[in-house]
Amino acid sequence: MKTHRLLTALTAAFAIVALGACSDKLPADSGLSGSSFTACPASPNCVSSDSDAGDSEHFIAPLRFESSPEKAWSAVREEMQVLARTTIIAEKKNYLHFEVRSAFWGFVDDVKLQLRPNEGIIAVFSASRSGYYDFAVNRKRIENIRNKLLKRGVITCTGC
Repeated sequence: MKTHRLLTALTAAFAIVALGACSDKLPADSGLSGSSFTACPASPNCVSSDSDAGDSEHFIAPLRFESSPEKAWSAVREEMQVLARTTIIAEKKNYLHFEVRSAFWGFVDDVKLQLRPNEGIIAVFSASRSGYYDFAVNRKRIENIRNKLLKRGVITCTGC
């Protein structure tokens, strides 16, 4: 009897979480405020290169390139597209928005990139659409992309 109750409770919990993950709505805007990304929420499930550098919870260094802006932009787009469960949501000349779903629960994260050729950077923003904690998944994703681009010789590690 206890096993049946436990199984029923686990099934209900799974259904609630799974349905909640599916209900994540696509943000209505690009996430840009002027020429920078909107601020991260207070929750620790967001990183942005436009956050204040003193905010260790949310700040992450931008992707700094020494190659041509076009080469860096093309390379970051390629690396994002090979990530599992990743879909391009919006693409403009200097802006990319990807949706990344978690493997098990299907939670959605938004990854936004903005090429800023005059600054020699690709600004980054990665945040969970729902929930509070993300176990540093968004930060790890951006650092993983950074490491791949470093290995390709596309970006430098100044400030990271």
